[in-house]
Amino acid sequence: MKRERVGVVALVIIVSSWCVSSSRGDLSRSKAPVTFGSLSSSLVLNWVGSSVVFPLHGNVFPTGSYNTTVCVGQPPKPYFLDPDTGSDLTWLQCNVPGARCTPTPHLPYVPNGDLVICTDPICVSLHSSGEYKCDHPEQCDYQIEYADGGSSHGVLVKDVFSFKSYGGGDLTAHLAFGCGYDQTPGSSDPFLDGVLGLGKGKSSIVSQLSSQGLVPNVLGHCLSARGGGFLFFGDELYDSSRIMWTPMWTPMSRDYSEYYSPGTAELLFAGKATGLKNLLLVVDSGSSYTYFSSQAYQALAFAVKKELNGKPFTEAFDDRTLPLCWRGRKPFKNIRDVRKYFKPFALSFNSGGRTKNQFEVPPESYLIISTKGNVCMGVLNGTEAGLDNMNVIGDISMQYKMVIYDNERQLMGWSSTTVDCSRLPISRAIPA
Repeated sequence: MKRERVGVVALVIIVSSWCVSSSRGDLSRSKAPVTFGSLSSSLVLNWVGSSVVFPLHGNVFPTGSYNTTVCVGQPPKPYFLDPDTGSDLTWLQCNVPGARCTPTPHLPYVPNGDLVICTDPICVSLHSSGEYKCDHPEQCDYQIEYADGGSSHGVLVKDVFSFKSYGGGDLTAHLAFGCGYDQTPGSSDPFLDGVLGLGKGKSSIVSQLSSQGLVPNVLGHCLSARGGGFLFFGDELYDSSRIMWTPMWTPMSRDYSEYYSPGTAELLFAGKATGLKNLLLVVDSGSSYTYFSSQAYQALAFAVKKELNGKPFTEAFDDRTLPLCWRGRKPFKNIRDVRKYFKPFALSFNSGGRTKNQFEVPPESYLIISTKGNVCMGVLNGTEAGLDNMNVIGDISMQYKMVIYDNERQLMGWSSTTVDCSRLPISRAIPA
């Protein structure tokens, strides 16, 4: 059921890279260099709804991740975070005695001493029932591990998160997050200050903002293939009638319970069935590439190779950018050079009735051009990557789409047509 609001006007706040001063309790209800936001980013205040918009920076390749700026503390300080719908907890690297940190763009966060206690519902939500013992009742310890081998250990703290609009309106909220004192870099560890957890759990930032009555428990993003894009909290930035909706799948297995999943799908290539059905999919903005289980990956790779038969491509075994690359008669400069030779694939979901919604992935949303000028397939073998039979829709396949996670209605959606994600939204009339 959609949240009802009192009043006729609310704010859409565009979050800038400038951090704003505020008083506590104002509203208490080796990778390529990463691209960051400029501190002079322009802002717009739009009187169209209670939503918060974060400009994104970065790209799938060569940077390998997207990032956004979040301002924390009093006075507020900026931190570059990796938006991750595949995990709940937001954390920053912390400046505490004995901390083991990885390199970051900013000085580590200095905690203010406001600890989250062990019995706090947010703390409890991070641990399996019956598995967590309060060895230190006055604090909440956390440990989070990622699929690429990276990890963060620390304690939960609370501090003020600040967002500033061009028109001078400020939004502040007192939120819980991780103060990480022991970080292990993963194989794809970006040069960032931490992670912005956007999962379904109580500890995620959007869940906390929703519980304080600040925004509906809805989030979405729009990733530009040219780099950048935007992330948003709230439900005022899209026309729901122009979104393809499908129910969120509620898994029986705890291994999948924290992920956003549109359920099971059939894999199609060039509009035709591949014979692969009942593929369980999860959506993860923290994954640069898309991963299919071994059988689905092999079927897709076979279909792509078959489509290239007789065309001016040879497999580039010497290009280690990604497992499957091809070279042409001369180096390619961009995806437009090769798009006509490749076909789209699609994932067909049962939307809860007789209708099936397709998540179509055009060539530009599963291919990259390597630094050697070859074209490479950005769908990888998830089984070989240690994901077992999990199928993951990553950033590359969500480019040119607005993707929405509506926790209020337990629905997932995506725009039915291509969206220019390089433009920040200004109203509900965004093309979708």
